[in-house]
Amino acid sequence: MADRQILTNRGTLLGSLAAAVAVGGAALGLLTLGPGDPPPAAPHPAARPAAAPGDPAAAVARRQEWLRGHPDDHASWAALGADYVEQARRTADPSYYPKSQAALERSLKLRGPERNVDAAVGMGALANARHDFAAARDWGERARRAAPGNWTVYPVLVDAYTQLGDYPRATAAVQRLLDLKPSLPAFARAAYELQTHGRPADSAAALHRALGLANDPADRAFCLHRLGELDWERGDIKSALARYEAALAADPTAHAALAGRARARAALGDTAAALADYQRLTARVPLPEYVLALGELYESLGRGKQAREQYDVLRAEVELFAANGVTDDLTLGLFEADHGSPARAVRTLRAEWARRHSVLVADALGWALHRAGRDEEALPYARQPDRLGWRGASFAYHQGEIDRSLGRDTEARAHLKEALRLNPHFSPLQAPAARKALTGLDGTGRA
Repeated sequence: MADRQILTNRGTLLGSLAAAVAVGGAALGLLTLGPGDPPPAAPHPAARPAAAPGDPAAAVARRQEWLRGHPDDHASWAALGADYVEQARRTADPSYYPKSQAALERSLKLRGPERNVDAAVGMGALANARHDFAAARDWGERARRAAPGNWTVYPVLVDAYTQLGDYPRATAAVQRLLDLKPSLPAFARAAYELQTHGRPADSAAALHRALGLANDPADRAFCLHRLGELDWERGDIKSALARYEAALAADPTAHAALAGRARARAALGDTAAALADYQRLTARVPLPEYVLALGELYESLGRGKQAREQYDVLRAEVELFAANGVTDDLTLGLFEADHGSPARAVRTLRAEWARRHSVLVADALGWALHRAGRDEEALPYARQPDRLGWRGASFAYHQGEIDRSLGRDTEARAHLKEALRLNPHFSPLQAPAARKALTGLDGTGRA
């Protein structure tokens, strides 16, 4: 089959996305992730088994009512567990995760995983949402062995393997998903795969294909937001803002798009509107990465007291998520590196690195080591994104500062210039620091 001739043994794709789409839709190369990054934490709603149409809260209520009269319906318990994960994603309320676990375990008690793939997939999705990616992988592989032709298995595996840093297996799972079901969740994950391998144009093509398959406002908003993220990554702030606006027009509750709009408005100098967006966002969906973004914007504006208040909120939110089984050591480690204890950041991120070898974790650990004054140790970790070909402004900035601390001025100059060339507004705190560092190196500060 021609669609199988897409992957190389390095996990990248042969041929163009357009050619692959032309021969049947199985094209390569999501998901949410670390601060400012949408690394996959849970499958897109379109990938959930037995998803109910309409408002998710109404779907939960209908399932609950049905199960009161039919407590032995294993399939409905599995679907309720998946609905709870979706509610947690939409509301950032981690108390839905224990509810999801209870519903899924009830389903598995009624029928074991070998004959209950929906519940096994649900457990994998729940584990991904809680950032327990090894458990998600194990549940996904268990479901795959039971039903290798069931397409709903593969979003869980893609997300788990991506976050574990097992990129060849992630690519293979994306390809299998595309072969089985060339659908919105497949093209969305293909887009992220291509982005992480340094192919933004192909990633955008995959997202446009996903957008063409989007049948409801939440799916349209999701695709438009991801297109905006690609625009942001290449420094086209106005285009990114337009994408985020379009996403919010499609679905006003799309909190990732609201976060993107806030960041873009700040980059364009509209700080009052950016602060209003962030304040609305963190009041409604206080995810740690959003709280951190607001705190850093306050800090960049010289409003230290308000920044510290947000950092206190972040610590409280991390504790709340941890109490409900969610680990967010990537955000916490980066926060500690820049605003708390670099030594604690190193300990936190070393533990995370022991759990998973994602390039996002490697970059964060390298940065924490630099902030702790351990630059020789930091450099190999900071170079990890290079092995995939993923070029990002924050990656380049981190490498540049580590090089500068090691006296590698030529390399430092190149990396700092690259960061500012890719996106001169990549961070309200670090972009100005990059310009200042360049000024110290060559007296210009220009990219």
